[in-house]
Amino acid sequence: MATVLSVSGSPSATSRTARLLRRLDDRLRAQGHDVIPFDARTLPPEALLHADFGHPAIAEATALFERADGIVIGTPVYKAAYSGLLKSLLDLLPQYALAGKTVLPLATGGTTAHVLAIDYALRPVLNSMGPAHITPGWFTLDQDITVADNGTLTVAPGAAEALDQVTDQFSLALGGRVTLLAATG
Repeated sequence: MATVLSVSGSPSATSRTARLLRRLDDRLRAQGHDVIPFDARTLPPEALLHADFGHPAIAEATALFERADGIVIGTPVYKAAYSGLLKSLLDLLPQYALAGKTVLPLATGGTTAHVLAIDYALRPVLNSMGPAHITPGWFTLDQDITVADNGTLTVAPGAAEALDQVTDQFSLALGGRVTLLAATG
């Protein structure tokens, strides 16, 4: 199966975006993919701010992108755009870091006014990086994501169903076993 890099562009250690991505990671693993979770917030701020392409952590992140067959990019939406942290990371990757790859863009935010951030802010940048295919993305409202005190994630039924559908489309584009998962779960 495919190797998937699951990238969280959230600067928060308690990010709903990252937790949502980990939920999708589990679904992709169940479909036979090797998933590598990656939180951009773990990169050294000085390397990002000073555009230190040679920094070992940046080189390692670049290698993860190179190794992956598919990339899931998740970001919170701030001021109608993807996070500055994600922008900093994407700026340090080679121009065609997504060449030949399948990409799934996801976003979270506080209002439906930001739904188009995926298509009008994130997708053009991702497209400029040469992916073979960008599958339909999904925007999830913050209110549809609940984290219990014990860390358990709950996603509202309608949002969960939509996330499963876009994840399955992405998996199919990578050659996943979506029908087996549907039959068992």
